[in-house]
Amino acid sequence: MPSNRIVAMVAAAAVIGGGAGAAITTLSDGGGSAMTTTVTTAAGANVANTDLTVGQIAKDATKSVVEVDATTSGGSQSFPFGRNGGSSAEGTGFVYDTKGDIVTNQHVISGAGTVKVKFSDGSTYTASVVGSDSATDVAVLRVNAPSSKLDPLTLADSSKVEVGDGVVAIGNPFGLDGTVTSGIVSAVGREISSPDDTPIEGAIQTDAAINHGNSGGPLLDLRGEVIGITSQIQSEGGGNDGVGFAVPSNTVKSIAAQLIANGKAEHALLGVTPVDTANGVRIATVKSGSAADDAGLKEGDVITAVGSTKITSSAQIRAIIAGKQPGDGLTLTIRRDGSSKTVQVTLGTRS
Repeated sequence: MPSNRIVAMVAAAAVIGGGAGAAITTLSDGGGSAMTTTVTTAAGANVANTDLTVGQIAKDATKSVVEVDATTSGGSQSFPFGRNGGSSAEGTGFVYDTKGDIVTNQHVISGAGTVKVKFSDGSTYTASVVGSDSATDVAVLRVNAPSSKLDPLTLADSSKVEVGDGVVAIGNPFGLDGTVTSGIVSAVGREISSPDDTPIEGAIQTDAAINHGNSGGPLLDLRGEVIGITSQIQSEGGGNDGVGFAVPSNTVKSIAAQLIANGKAEHALLGVTPVDTANGVRIATVKSGSAADDAGLKEGDVITAVGSTKITSSAQIRAIIAGKQPGDGLTLTIRRDGSSKTVQVTLGTRS
């Protein structure tokens, strides 16, 4: 298994806990709510010389963060970390646009018959599911709420996130609405597993404290912009051990736009098998009839750049493609037979 691949354990096993190894768990939860705001700062968080303080970010963003309460229609339990024997799951979401669209995790609302969204002032609305995508764990809800409550958060460019950047997470762990935690970006380019076991590329790892109920909430940079959706934790006992993961905002932006437009998402495909080598990222195979094949890429080509981004790992390539849509164009710089050339590629659709 590649060292940066994080494989999700089944939710039930993670709830039971007590295993010898650390488990990756999604973060939706069951339980009540208490309208309080708690600020917890991880030791060593890099919050100096920033545009905004954690307090300012919390004040500005909390009103755009909502509690998501999803209930099954038949009393069956299909949610990770719902109440024992119950039929509801609780997570987090945030306002995406002024039309009433709310972004959250797919696993929070999976199988739901009824979904309710509660704003920080306590007002609650029944939400419709615009669309969801299990391959990226992204879902979009829509509420008929007044414009005064719809203050969208801005999505940042997650490709510019660096290790050591300060971050702030806002969510509803254990039903504690409006909980704010802070920390740093611990790693970038992680690969985590989606609900349908598809790899989610470019995930952001953080030491900001996140727990069950944080699923679907925003991970913000110190400008108050969303760099990802908090989705999973790695933990020995099911609680926060300072290892959390967020779906990157570039993926969120691409998938949410498709869900809003079409109710479903398609995923871009280059059609190569990239392999890390000492000399760069080599193309091991090219799928016949794929975008790569149509563009003339060959086995043995070494990809050195995508656009202006220098490529040093296959994970970078996968993350870039994950943030694109079918039909988008890419400029690849490759090395072939000792010389460099550029190749224009129009991405295809992953089946």
